[in-house]
Amino acid sequence: MHGRRRLIKEDAETNPFFGKAPSKRSIEELLENGIVIVDKPSGPTSHQVTAWVKEILHIDKAGHGGTLDPNVTGVLPVALQNATKVIGLMHGAMKEYICVMRLHGEVSKKKLKETMKSFIGKIWQMPPKEAAVKRQLRQRHIYYLNIIEVDGKDVLFKVGCEGGTYIRVLCKDIGKKLGVGAHMEELRRTKSGMFDENEAVILQDLLDAYIFWKEDGYEKELRKYLRPMEDLLSHLPAIVIKDSAVDAICHGADLALPGVAQVDTGIKEGDIVVIKTLKGEAVAIAKALMTTRDIMEKDKGIAADIKRVLMKKGTYPPMWKKPR
Repeated sequence: MHGRRRLIKEDAETNPFFGKAPSKRSIEELLENGIVIVDKPSGPTSHQVTAWVKEILHIDKAGHGGTLDPNVTGVLPVALQNATKVIGLMHGAMKEYICVMRLHGEVSKKKLKETMKSFIGKIWQMPPKEAAVKRQLRQRHIYYLNIIEVDGKDVLFKVGCEGGTYIRVLCKDIGKKLGVGAHMEELRRTKSGMFDENEAVILQDLLDAYIFWKEDGYEKELRKYLRPMEDLLSHLPAIVIKDSAVDAICHGADLALPGVAQVDTGIKEGDIVVIKTLKGEAVAIAKALMTTRDIMEKDKGIAADIKRVLMKKGTYPPMWKKPR
């Protein structure tokens, strides 16, 4: 998806007795370190939907990525328990929407096509009054904008954009440029990062799957909806570390080069990266202090500055020397 390759800096093996591949986690472990991709219904706030997920799964903590307005439906990733530490990284992930825009006047199809095409690329937006962010011009990227159907004054289109793009504002701005005015009539989010609507679950199905598991020990359905936290981080480049470095990082140490086993291509200094074990478990979120090339070529130095530890201490045994 991102055209990254993984390079091997040093051959390293992982001890099968510690940690486990995300795909092998139990339901209990997924409830602690997982996410659910909810198909948000029209009506409730994103916050309310998240509260229902918490009730359904009997957990204490949940958080959603990328708020949808009450009347908007579609893909809403909800992080459970420990995974709430990384949900903020979803805000910047690419989003896709299907929208019905209502024009306030007649416009030729040719003019409509040309005008909408002019919004592809970098655009400036002023967040709407009701937005929870500071009202100042922000630049956002529109990756594609395709008209699906035009029915009178209603225009059905699909848009792929950077996180934090306001589609309501986009419709208004298109209407302004057309000279007739327009507003957003209906909106559905079809993708958020790597998640799309085919993977999203409606709350009723989530509840049924939970009851099946709780009462009958049948976990196949629930397992389909609970995904490992690592799926949330798949858009980030990774640095894979040796078992011997894991516990030190869980205790807050920065990542020194001798601990690195593998690294993704394309990492630039200052990039946000995910630190993973050889089994694919997320250990921490970090800021790269070196490029991929430096990490591969150098033997000494700090490769990444740890920003947030995700793994519980003691998951892997300590193999580092504690200062005396």
